[in-house]
Amino acid sequence: MILKKYSFLLLFILLSSLAKASSILIFMDEGQKNHLKAYGIAYWSIKQEGEVDWLLNYRGGSFLIKYAKKVEDECKIRGVSYEVLPDGKVTAILNEINNPDVNMEMVKLEKTPKIAVYSPKSKLPWDDAVTLVLTYAEIPYDLIYDDEVLKEKLSGYDWLHLHHEDFTGQYGRFWASFRTSTWYRDDVKYQEDAAKRNGFKKVSEMKLAVAKRIKEFCAGGGFLFAMCSGTDSFDIALAAEGIDIAESMFDGDGTDANAQSKLDYEKTLAFKDFKIDMNPERYEFSDIDVTQTRQFRAENDYFTLFDFSAKWDLVPTMLTQDHDKVIKGFMGQTTAFRKSLVKPNITVLGENKGGGEVRYLHGEIGKGQFTFYGGHDPEDYQHQVSDPPTDLSLHPNSPGYRLILNNVLFPAAKKKPQKT
Repeated sequence: MILKKYSFLLLFILLSSLAKASSILIFMDEGQKNHLKAYGIAYWSIKQEGEVDWLLNYRGGSFLIKYAKKVEDECKIRGVSYEVLPDGKVTAILNEINNPDVNMEMVKLEKTPKIAVYSPKSKLPWDDAVTLVLTYAEIPYDLIYDDEVLKEKLSGYDWLHLHHEDFTGQYGRFWASFRTSTWYRDDVKYQEDAAKRNGFKKVSEMKLAVAKRIKEFCAGGGFLFAMCSGTDSFDIALAAEGIDIAESMFDGDGTDANAQSKLDYEKTLAFKDFKIDMNPERYEFSDIDVTQTRQFRAENDYFTLFDFSAKWDLVPTMLTQDHDKVIKGFMGQTTAFRKSLVKPNITVLGENKGGGEVRYLHGEIGKGQFTFYGGHDPEDYQHQVSDPPTDLSLHPNSPGYRLILNNVLFPAAKKKPQKT
């Protein structure tokens, strides 16, 4: 009987404690077991509960969610660390954040962004970091490609990622090394068929049209995120509108001898004054990328995230939330951006100062915003064609992958903050 009364007492205490528990704190500092899946919980919670508070610079950029047993259960299922907090503790945290002398801020996330990934339906011999982390974090997305973009399907999305892509119509400059490979030949046919199907004589003309539609999507209020060659080749294609920069093995005819002097940098998003590489044998598009000239090795390749004022510079603060401020570098076809070629209105989020390299940048166009992130895979230093995909269960706390997921959640903010 005494044991039974004791059990009832414990149950009463537990229920009383939960009744007073107002919130679940998903902390994002070094104590978090799975940073990447925590973003998935935040996304899922917005959809289920309607609102999540993102506590910028508080314990690594934590998430505060109104207590619900299903949220707590989901954290347990996905292996995400959390704390159940009573009202008094939540009030103390919010008071700390609201202190004008503290570099913290709270942003309400209240809309699950509709996510699209621009990627071919055909299988290419490499993987994409964004689709890997979206899948691992259990955040839903749709695959779209040239047909969908040209048919105005972008209007149904809030956020678009550009998969490792070549918007110049030169098939990724893989011709020199892989022109006899089955996958390369299949991709050329796939792209040429798509161009013909959409009424274009050349793949380069189709890719330009796609790039212009994507630019319009962003200017109209969309959020654009790109990595690796999806960054510089996008701007190069825009600058080279109406100019033939593709050699005959790519489009059947020669290039414009005066192509360089005809580039229009006013049409680009992030880069200026770059020189295009006209040698089709080189695995490079222009001097925007620093891969061919950098002196770093894996053991000394790092970049640093800038600190921003959370109360005044909300956008860059959101995009740089992390439990580490010094991030391991990683290579790609486009590894990093030459700092001297970045437009002055662009916000640099992360750079290797010693190397003059910008790794992570953000900008605005019209009503929309974009982020470019150099490199191919944050947990695979030099990803090669046909290498296996990264197993993110081995990297659940990856600081480099966290930067991608900051961008995914950004459009969920109640208002897209503007620079002040």
